This record gives sequence, structure tokens and C-alpha cells, in this order.
Amino acid sequence: MNETTQIKWPDDGVSRIPYQIYTDPKNYEREQESIFRGPIWSFVGMGQEIENPGDYQTTYIGDTPVIVLRDLDGEVQVIVNRCAHRGNLVCISKEGTTEELTCVYHNWRYDLQGNLQSVAFGKGVGKTGGMPDDFDQSKHGLQRLRTETYAGLIFATFSDTVAPLGEWLGEEMRENIDRVVGRGMVLLGTYSQYMPNNWKLYMENVRDSYHASILHMFQATFRINRLSMKGGIKLSDNGWHHISYSIAETDREEDQYDSKKLRAVKDGYSLADPTLVKGWREFDCGTTLAIQSVYPNFVVQQITNSLALRLCLPKGPEECELLWWVFGTPEDTDEQRDIRIKQSNMIGPGGVISMEDGVVGGWIQRGTRRDQDKTTIVEMGGRDVASSTEGRATEVSIRGFWRGYRDCMGI
Repeated sequence: MNETTQIKWPDDGVSRIPYQIYTDPKNYEREQESIFRGPIWSFVGMGQEIENPGDYQTTYIGDTPVIVLRDLDGEVQVIVNRCAHRGNLVCISKEGTTEELTCVYHNWRYDLQGNLQSVAFGKGVGKTGGMPDDFDQSKHGLQRLRTETYAGLIFATFSDTVAPLGEWLGEEMRENIDRVVGRGMVLLGTYSQYMPNNWKLYMENVRDSYHASILHMFQATFRINRLSMKGGIKLSDNGWHHISYSIAETDREEDQYDSKKLRAVKDGYSLADPTLVKGWREFDCGTTLAIQSVYPNFVVQQITNSLALRLCLPKGPEECELLWWVFGTPEDTDEQRDIRIKQSNMIGPGGVISMEDGVVGGWIQRGTRRDQDKTTIVEMGGRDVASSTEGRATEVSIRGFWRGYRDCMGI
């Protein structure tokens, strides 16, 4: 047992995961410091959401509230949303435009780089009260984080030592981001959902290419994603980030997808609106499905012509919130934009694909709450973390997540 975390980690590396890690409150607190405030870059939003000087949005890194804004010089800033005075949230609204940041509690005012500008009644009233003479405003600004932008995606970090963002992502991960979002993004809509499960269960699900055509009847029945299609897994050099991809036109007719053998295959089913799955060949590589996860909790998605970003925010040991950004490109015709919007019905809390992912984590949370000494089994495709594999009947990407987890947590 690691006495610091109180987690009984098995001796099987990353192929056995203790149930306790999904529920333990002390471990959750350590994650906030060791992962989300540790040597990682966190996605916090799209540059176009704060297009003009003074525009801001509020979000979270782990469970730390932050403000993402464009200062009056046009530079992107990410600032911890906590007044230096008494710890009150400085920005209450989800989004807006402002020339300064003002805490409503005691009217401490900050510029858009987080510098403290004034303290209400800082000199007292009638020569009494006020701040001490040696109070130095320059030392009491808001906490500003390292910030970088890649392909219109804004990332921030608490770490002074983590490598620059491009290096941290690695070449292969950057190539897929360039492929999906490199033409620019036109935001078509956003939504969010709460899920009754630990954040790590959702991120395991994202990396689980093995489940996609078993759990999701829509994908298997209408041949959007099957393991019999050509595809594979790509991992970053350290295994932390992943891409799972497939090419629909390479589907092989194999008896593994006999409806008598798999619950997820329903022969004879048809769509009242078949245009839901009709699109166009968008990428020269022929890829029709690609799910990329950037450690620890960010996802870049392509499902046929549905393009989206996802961010899974922890909300305590046994809950999380999933944020979605659905987008197109500046090059889209009206018809292509309409196809993207229609195909967005495959994802999200009510999506014909994603709704199962929204509930299965909660079932696992309920199933694993007791018997905390037991473990999950993550051995499909082996027990190691290979950098790249052909085929997707594997859990190697999940093992890569847990390698990153153990690296960050020091366990």
C-alpha cells in the first residue's frame, strides 16, 4: 500500500486498476494537486470564444475555477478566478466583455492581466482604518497561469517546468489536431451534461475502442464503426495521449457481427431519415472516425462529418461534467454545415451514439462502490503500453492513460 494515497495498487503495472481509485476522497484531492496542477497542459476553451479584447469566459482546470480572457492588448490570459483578498469568485458570469475585473464582495479591482489596481477604502475613512502603510498592491494580484494556443485551442498550466505545449503534445498528436481543426473552426453549438461517475471512468471510455461496436447499437448496425474495419491505435511516445481511428469503407463482412452473437447488431433496422448518416468524404486519408484524447481530460472528435471537442471536468470523487463544442470550418457550404448539425445528433447527452456512454460510467460507479479491494481487468490486447498498434480490439489506450496517471501521481 502507498501510505500517502492509501490506494492498494496491484503489482500488475497498468493492467489492473483498483476500484478504490474511483471513489476515494483523499485520492481525489491528490489528483487536483498532482495532475491538474501538475506537469500537464489543460484545455480551457477556443480562441474564437474570446475573439475581442475584454471578452472572457469562466471554466475550470480540475476543480479550480479560472477565467479565460483576451486582455486589452489582444493577448490571451488564463487567471485563477479567486480574489486575492478573501478568496471570492471574481467573475460570476459564464461569459461576457469587460475592461477590468472587479470582486463584488469588497470591490477590489484588477486589470485584465490580473494586476491589482485599487482597494476600496484602502486609505480608510476619515484618516482611520484602511490597509497598512506597507501594503504593496503589486504583490497581491490574481494568479496568472502559463498559457499557450495551438490551432485555435487554448491551453494553460500551473507548472513552471512542463515542456512547451507543442513538445508536450508530440508530433503525431499535433498532426491529428491539425487535420481536424487546422482549417479553422466555426462554432455551431455547445452543450453539457452531468454524469454520476468519477471523471476517470469517462476518460477510460473515450480510450476504449474495444467497446465502441459492442455497446453502441447505432454504430454497429449502421456500420459507422466496427472492429472489422481497417483502423488502429496511436499513442504518444510516453503513452499518455491517444488516437483511435477507423475507415468505414474498409469494413470486412465477418461473422463476428452476426446479430445472433452481438446484442449491438440489429439486422433489418433502417432509419426513417437516412440522411443522418450520409455525408461526404472529408479527408484524403479516408478516416471516418477518429477519437483523440489529450491527457488527462480533453478530446478531439471526428465521427464521419461531425466534428467536436469534449472536456471532462471532475466534480468530486463520484461526479463529473462533460462539456461539448460542436464545430464546422470556414470552408463549409450551407449544405455541409447542415449535415454537420444533423450529424451532431449522434453525440451529446441525447445522442444516438453517446447516450450510452453517459450512463455506463454511472453503472460502473454503482457496481464498484463496494469491495474496494478488487480491481478491473485491462488486458485486452496485452498488458503493456505499445506506442502504436494495428486493430482496435485492445485496451492499450486505457493502459496508456493509467501510465500517465501513475507518472503524475508518483504511485
